[in-house]
Amino acid sequence: IRVGAALPSLPTLAAHAGDGAISGEHVDAIVKGINHIQARAPGPVDEQARFAQVTDLLGQFFSGATPADIGNRARRLGNRHAAAEGGLPAAEDRSVNTVDHRVTSDGRVQVRADLDAEVGAKYIAAMEEHSAPRPEPDGTPDVRSAGRRRADALEAVLDIAARGGDIASAPRTQLLITVPADTPDLATLEFIGSISNMTLDRLACDTTVTTMIVDGEQVPLDMGREKRLFPPHLRKALYLRDQCCIKCGAPPGRTHAHHIVHWTHHGETSLGNGCLLCPACHANVHHDGWDVVMGMDKHPWLIPPAAVDPDRKPIPAYNRRTMRLDTAA
Repeated sequence: IRVGAALPSLPTLAAHAGDGAISGEHVDAIVKGINHIQARAPGPVDEQARFAQVTDLLGQFFSGATPADIGNRARRLGNRHAAAEGGLPAAEDRSVNTVDHRVTSDGRVQVRADLDAEVGAKYIAAMEEHSAPRPEPDGTPDVRSAGRRRADALEAVLDIAARGGDIASAPRTQLLITVPADTPDLATLEFIGSISNMTLDRLACDTTVTTMIVDGEQVPLDMGREKRLFPPHLRKALYLRDQCCIKCGAPPGRTHAHHIVHWTHHGETSLGNGCLLCPACHANVHHDGWDVVMGMDKHPWLIPPAAVDPDRKPIPAYNRRTMRLDTAA
């Protein structure tokens, strides 16, 4: 669509594309480059200037440049054009910052951002701080890919923002769960769509959930009250006892308060029924077969799934693994 809309105003590029002399990827790169230069210009770009820009980018292609090389060249041309008009370099121009997201057909969310240097540096710094590798419970290296670690870091940053900087408070994010009265297993999450019962259990652990019961015509029949779980005084007690994620040792500010007996299964919100888990380990407990039990020492213990340990031998919480507690549970 982008290429089709641009080619009528770029006859030189259209002629080469029509002859098949340029690959579709290179044509798209040149079109994106021209659009970028236009975005950098304080006013309309005249025909002569646009012809010179297309010729320059075509010259890059015929010199063997990749689509990425053409994009880099376009950014340099855009910076030069902006500087000539007294504008900011693209790397410092917040006016062209964009962040977009879309929900895919399988219910996942894809995020794309184009940021200036300052905001980008803040993003990179936050990702670096929160995505450092962490060892597994048995001491083996972190098995998560760099991309997965950055995704976990983004979730941690979002959780911190939702708490307004107060890591001892419950998140202020409001989640609306819609539950059909006749098919309660078809609950949906606002903005996203259908969710599983396991995900509902995890969400109910550490957020503000409003449950709305609807009939077949989507008319609300009952609106559940908001339940803000693990208030600050209980979180502080969890921080004192657990000190970090009980599975991987992530700092307490990056953790969720987990109900050992799930809140949706009538588990109480108390120190004896809670523990700290980072978002990734929280998902492991709800989805991957890890269990948490409270030991006789009044500390949480992890029980790995049989796929990890066929004997399912209990593992002490991370902050107590250097202690001799084999008989405590």
